[in-house]
Amino acid sequence: MGKEFCAGIDVGGTKISAALFSPDGGMTCRNKVPLERAGGDDAARQLAETIGRLEAAAQAEGNFVRAVGVCVPGVVYQRTGLVWAPNIPGWDHFPLTQRISEHAGLPLVVDSDRAAYVLGEQWRGAARGVKDVVFLAVGTGIGAGIISGGRLCRGSEDIAGAVGWFGLNPGFKKEYAAIGCFEAEASGNSVGRKARERVPSAPDSVLLRRAGGRAEDITAETVVASAKDKDPLAVRIIEETVLYLAMGLANIVSLLNPDMVVLGGGLFQAGEFLLEPVKREFVRWAQPLAAQSVRVELSQLGEDAGLYGAGRLAWDSLKGGSSCPV
Repeated sequence: MGKEFCAGIDVGGTKISAALFSPDGGMTCRNKVPLERAGGDDAARQLAETIGRLEAAAQAEGNFVRAVGVCVPGVVYQRTGLVWAPNIPGWDHFPLTQRISEHAGLPLVVDSDRAAYVLGEQWRGAARGVKDVVFLAVGTGIGAGIISGGRLCRGSEDIAGAVGWFGLNPGFKKEYAAIGCFEAEASGNSVGRKARERVPSAPDSVLLRRAGGRAEDITAETVVASAKDKDPLAVRIIEETVLYLAMGLANIVSLLNPDMVVLGGGLFQAGEFLLEPVKREFVRWAQPLAAQSVRVELSQLGEDAGLYGAGRLAWDSLKGGSSCPV
């Protein structure tokens, strides 16, 4: 008799990552392809085709796929199956669950990438065995996946975890209205934007040389690398970013009192360079007892956290509930 697998699919703004997962989280048949740029029904059809390829790969080995989990970069409305993913054209309250189901006959569960990140880390990453954990994703944007008491927190409108909207600065800026204060001050995109805006006043900055003399090519990675080289402008931007990251982390810890916060996303690929100053600074702002008891760790799964989480969503859906047993 063949083995049972579930499929996990992580949809990003530009790519689709997919794999099969065994019940204990073993991964096989992993692949990554560019997302259909047209979005809408074309992207949904591409997801269905991805599911078909995974199912065929399992069948070729005499195995079978029980269910499929899909995570998307946005909001998934659990009652309706609609998704809002602003980085994907046409996915504004788009009936993704229905569209995929029209082409693929397997049981399907769709959730946000925030939920998948924290589920993945709890299943196979830094948070194994932890029932109260938050995954803080700091990349293009900022969001948080939350498991409290062993259960995913989604909120009444499935928007829980939109921590990029934390108000951390009373001096309101116009960009806060579009993406939120925390995201505008501390996301990877914002770190790059600040450097591009300020580099004309520092023409001798290493930042500009690293970007080949083109300010428009400066990214968060450029800023981190330049800060490691002690470039004054880059150091100032990273210090500001660390302060906002610490304040955001402190608010999460004080509000939710988790056992662990896992830090992930593109910006935290800088590793200990950002982790250690954020850990030192956040204790100044957080509730002391909560800050003393929480563990703050880097993601162990990196860019695969969402993929593992999508596989976990599929396996959990077969159990008939939203609990997250550990």
